[in-house]
Amino acid sequence: MQEVEGKVAFITGGAGGVGLGMATAFVGAGMSVVIADIHDGRLSKASAQLAPAGDRVHTIKVDVTDRAALARAADEAERRFGRVHVVCNNAGVNLFNDMAAATYEDWDWVMGVNLGGVINGVVTFVPRIKAHGEGGHIVNTASMASFISGPGAGIYTAAKFGVRGLSEALRWSLAPHGIGVSVYCPGLVDSSIYLSDEVRPAHLAHTTPADPQFMSRLPEIQSQGMSPLEVGEKVLRGIRAGDSYIFSHPEFADELGEIFDEVLASLPREEAPAARLRFEDGRRSAKATARSAWSEGVQR
Repeated sequence: MQEVEGKVAFITGGAGGVGLGMATAFVGAGMSVVIADIHDGRLSKASAQLAPAGDRVHTIKVDVTDRAALARAADEAERRFGRVHVVCNNAGVNLFNDMAAATYEDWDWVMGVNLGGVINGVVTFVPRIKAHGEGGHIVNTASMASFISGPGAGIYTAAKFGVRGLSEALRWSLAPHGIGVSVYCPGLVDSSIYLSDEVRPAHLAHTTPADPQFMSRLPEIQSQGMSPLEVGEKVLRGIRAGDSYIFSHPEFADELGEIFDEVLASLPREEAPAARLRFEDGRRSAKATARSAWSEGVQR
């Protein structure tokens, strides 16, 4: 989707951090943007920050775990701007606790927003983009945590691995329709995701406590992250290029290499039976066909 001027984007979690960076970059490229977010105060600040764009910015309060509300937000976006072309399923929360001691409420909250919110965005918007036939692009925000796991945010990591897998599969499904799909995997960004508890719903309030010393340091740590505008510009570049993976942070190259080397080294080296090989050959052939369809769609 190389030509973005005049197109319409819908961004969840769009009132701060990565989402606001995307919105700022998109507006600068001549797009109209709907900023959807659950936080009233951040919506007001985002609206004021993007006021120079005038009527090309519209804000909507929405909880991405509420499917009916998200459908209403999509209707409102279409009434305001017409057809939506780019959807950024970006809303996310984090919880720094011991995964092995986490409660059901912890799991339901983090998975519901970080993975369920992406699913809801796909189910809500993809049929609308397919129906208008003008092509488009889906950006699902995962994280470097979708490749690199650690002990501190296990539920978040599980959700982001899911977002990555969903995005990789969705790319092949939407290729014949001229709709691109990217999974965005940022590292540290200057954002306020450490304030996630502010929007945690009361019915999911039962939680295992995080390390208070670590949480007290998070604002300073987060402030050292990449600027949201730089993030947004890199995402926009990835959309225009039709990239499967959008990586904004270069500092993970060696660690990714180590992970992939470990995976490959763990594979058994014996000969596979012919019947299994035939099955896998068929699967690879189907993927090659989908890849060709995607290439043709990009070149339209």
